[in-house]
Amino acid sequence: MTLRAPLTVAALLASASLAAQAQARPMTPEDVAKIEAVGTLAVSPDGSRVAYTTARLPDITDGEENGTTTQQLSMAYGPDNAREFLPADMNVRALDFSPDGRMVSFLWADGDEKTAVWGIPVDGGAQRKLAHVDGASVSSYAWSPDGSHMHLLVGAAEDKARTKERKAGFNSVVYEEEQQLTRLFRARIGMEPDAEPQQVEVPGYVTSFQISDDARIGVIESAPSTQIDDQYTSKKVHILDMASGEVVRVIDTPGKIDDVEISPDASQLALIAAVDMNDPAATTIHFVDTATGAVTPHRAGEPEAVVDVEYMDDGRLVAAVHVGAQSVLRIHNTDGSLEREVDPGALIITNVETAGSVIAVGANAPQHPTELFRLDGDSFTRWTRHNPWLSEIDFGTQRTFRYTARDGQEVEGVLIEPVGGAPAGGAPLILNVHGGPEAHDSNGWQTAYSKPGHVAAGQGYAVFLPNYRGSTGYGTAFSKQHQGNYTDPEFTDLVDAKRALVAEGIADGDRTGVTGGSYGGYATAWSSTRWSEEFAAGVMFVGISNQISKFGTGDIPYEMYNVHSRAWPWDNWQKMLEVSPIYHVDKAETPILIMHGEEDTRVDPGQSLELYRAIKIRKPDTPVRMVFYPGEGHGNRKAAARYDYNLRMMRWFDTYLKTGDRDAPLPPERPELPAGTTGAASED
Repeated sequence: MTLRAPLTVAALLASASLAAQAQARPMTPEDVAKIEAVGTLAVSPDGSRVAYTTARLPDITDGEENGTTTQQLSMAYGPDNAREFLPADMNVRALDFSPDGRMVSFLWADGDEKTAVWGIPVDGGAQRKLAHVDGASVSSYAWSPDGSHMHLLVGAAEDKARTKERKAGFNSVVYEEEQQLTRLFRARIGMEPDAEPQQVEVPGYVTSFQISDDARIGVIESAPSTQIDDQYTSKKVHILDMASGEVVRVIDTPGKIDDVEISPDASQLALIAAVDMNDPAATTIHFVDTATGAVTPHRAGEPEAVVDVEYMDDGRLVAAVHVGAQSVLRIHNTDGSLEREVDPGALIITNVETAGSVIAVGANAPQHPTELFRLDGDSFTRWTRHNPWLSEIDFGTQRTFRYTARDGQEVEGVLIEPVGGAPAGGAPLILNVHGGPEAHDSNGWQTAYSKPGHVAAGQGYAVFLPNYRGSTGYGTAFSKQHQGNYTDPEFTDLVDAKRALVAEGIADGDRTGVTGGSYGGYATAWSSTRWSEEFAAGVMFVGISNQISKFGTGDIPYEMYNVHSRAWPWDNWQKMLEVSPIYHVDKAETPILIMHGEEDTRVDPGQSLELYRAIKIRKPDTPVRMVFYPGEGHGNRKAAARYDYNLRMMRWFDTYLKTGDRDAPLPPERPELPAGTTGAASED
């Protein structure tokens, strides 16, 4: 009897496991349409609670009205102890706690009003307006340490004469000359909003402002103009003397800058910045002496990327660092030395917030989007659980995969195997190529409207996200390897990834496809033309097809020169033409779906049209389709356009990649929408 009981328990457990497996189901585009994720975080001064936003799109598959992402305020008090803190129809952002911790502040536009700073008491009560500027929307704000006032960053003042001209029909725009510079105001906080905030003179186009804990200095990030190219290549950090209101120092950093934080004693800044003008991304901590302006890089050249930093009240610095496809949390002493490093296991940490001794992070994992976690000792405790329906999903195995490129360079990426594993002869493979290329894919949540991820895995595909040459997360030297020579070695890395996965028995060499947006769209166009024999299907999004016309029609020519091409088109017209997919259309046998937002200023929609037209005329037997999204830019923002994109992408791969039939007829021009949707997504 004593021998049989454990067997019975084991049998019951096995039966329960089989039942759970039987109930599991593949992920669908409809699931992707309703994903929620934790957004911004703010820790209360006493560390007892964390305010956060939940980001979600309208679920158009369930009849909700089409729209963009909204963020709802919630408050978490511990593991699985959180509640919504405002009505569901309030879309808020830029969370913070008042210095005394009694109120959560946020940006919100009430109806037709301009965006203002609002607050709601943490212990009960209605929200109220705290500060605003007449006729302008607040884009960011900073509390004074004593809570008596705020600094508000707002848009340009209305040019009433220009408004009158527009109403009369004189609405022409002088390209890149009609700048609308931001303004900075100081507003008192009282029972009623301050009717007359005082303007503070600031240099150029200010993008952020913060105040030190001792109220001695302010820190401004400013670019010479509103042009995105200047924000990438010429942004500077300015130190403002709060007593006089004057800029006393400009920090001399070359190239890109990102997050900047002020130490509690205001003696130094921690700045995430590029190491030089040709560094593709701001991924290195630089410590700045606020008294002298001296800048000291920290761990420059290491194979990693710092993604967020935050000072603790005692002066220690917490940094979220991506090391290849994984992440770590580092805590530095006040002198910059390492106190300890915490391995979060399967978590990918994306942002950090602190208060007192509390460290809260936003982190995702292979089987869930971003959630709220708190560091407890050397481990992370999960505080929130969104998307409970993910427990129903049958996920494919996800892991990092390394291979050796043709020149001996080791390259890494994230592999999602098909549910149940790859069959004999390999599975159809989708290479999902990130943009930038100064970005990287981590071994965390990798499913989105333009990322096939677990939807594809549930349909029998393998998905590989390569961190090819040019990617961040592996050090500046790695990210510079593509410079001055578009397509090689960055895109030969994609071919080598395919061949390595075929050799491992994971992928079917005759059924490998490619997709990506922006620079990933460039990779898709190149793989579908120059390397057409290697790829059975392509889905290109907001991608580049002609490097010569791209120079004249995009909004970041200097950024492209500094960190990518390292040459102008006129330095060698032929070379620039030969790294353009349109030059290789004579080889284009790969069925390709091309999609683009009609309002894209980063990569002009004409880039997609050029490739479409060249294939359509020169290779009339190659399946090609062009889809424009009205009102969308460099990436789809609205729920319907995103859902439409996901349906089209998967249907294209089902038609040409899964079957391996490059000659299959075009699928129907409109995807079949579920009965719950409010209308055709592509028509919104």
